[in-house]
Amino acid sequence: MRYGDKDRESSNVEDRRGRGGGFRFPGGLGGGRGRRIRIPMGGGRGGGFSITTLLIIGAIMFALGFNPLDLLRGGFGGGGSGQPNYTEAPQMPRLDRGQDTSARNSPFQFPGQTPSQSAGRSAEDELATFTKRVLADTEDVWNRVFQQLGKRYEEPKLVIFSGSTTTGCGVGQAAMGPFYCPLDRKIYIDLQFYRELKERFRAPGDFAQAYVIAHEVGHHIQLLLGIANWVQQTKQRLPKRQANAVQVRMELQADCIAGVWANLNDQLKNRLEPGDIEEGLNAASAIGDDMIQRRTTGRVVPDAFTHGSSEQRVRWFRKGFQSGRLQDCDTFNTREL
Repeated sequence: MRYGDKDRESSNVEDRRGRGGGFRFPGGLGGGRGRRIRIPMGGGRGGGFSITTLLIIGAIMFALGFNPLDLLRGGFGGGGSGQPNYTEAPQMPRLDRGQDTSARNSPFQFPGQTPSQSAGRSAEDELATFTKRVLADTEDVWNRVFQQLGKRYEEPKLVIFSGSTTTGCGVGQAAMGPFYCPLDRKIYIDLQFYRELKERFRAPGDFAQAYVIAHEVGHHIQLLLGIANWVQQTKQRLPKRQANAVQVRMELQADCIAGVWANLNDQLKNRLEPGDIEEGLNAASAIGDDMIQRRTTGRVVPDAFTHGSSEQRVRWFRKGFQSGRLQDCDTFNTREL
């Protein structure tokens, strides 16, 4: 991605690295994934499961067809029966209002900026700067999009932490991967996840990292548009398997929204370099539910999917990127994912 020293860094970032209460997992992260997580459990310092215990419990639950994250977020399952009624799903808002916002005829036509080299900073500080610049780009794009909608975009906060931290949703831990907490409207990330993305998931590249941030911002977009609340209410009245199916549609929509952002951001600031989109597609594929299950348990349990398969995640990210239109990300009113 093309970033230079003069590019804006978001001021909506809280750096908690090195603060008390955080801890590192030996050997890096384990089982982390770019996912949205609610964690309705108490606060505390240095508590929780060890990473070995998490992996063992996760493997057992996958084998039984359950989602191990339900241990952390309390689950949205419950009573109810029947198939999800997708005809009741919220309609994606139209952005064009009589004008074409696709790549061919976009209002986002601005000259790009050339990259420059930064020196004298640690590798992790470089990652922090990159994260702030990506978040700034999401702010610039979504402020414009929401203005077209006649709405005001409420910019999310992003917290950089080490090991563990308190959140509005409870205790956030690095092993969970980057996540969005809808209760405090903040994105949380331990920068070591980028190393995990490269080494464990074999998804290197700066745009792969940007995709992760854009996906979590996508969940913030869903909250602002009322989609997240609808999903939570729908899941509460469905059995677990069908609730998981609704969750998959929400996650795939966040992938599509990330693709829309990549399209519009490149039109706005000429950020993309050759190979960037391939990096994003590779990252989407690497963190598909089927890939994660196969790596952790040796078998795939589709009923336990909560984010979608690798193929689905790639398809929806690509769809959002190719169209650049938010209304093309309506995963709730389609039968084919």
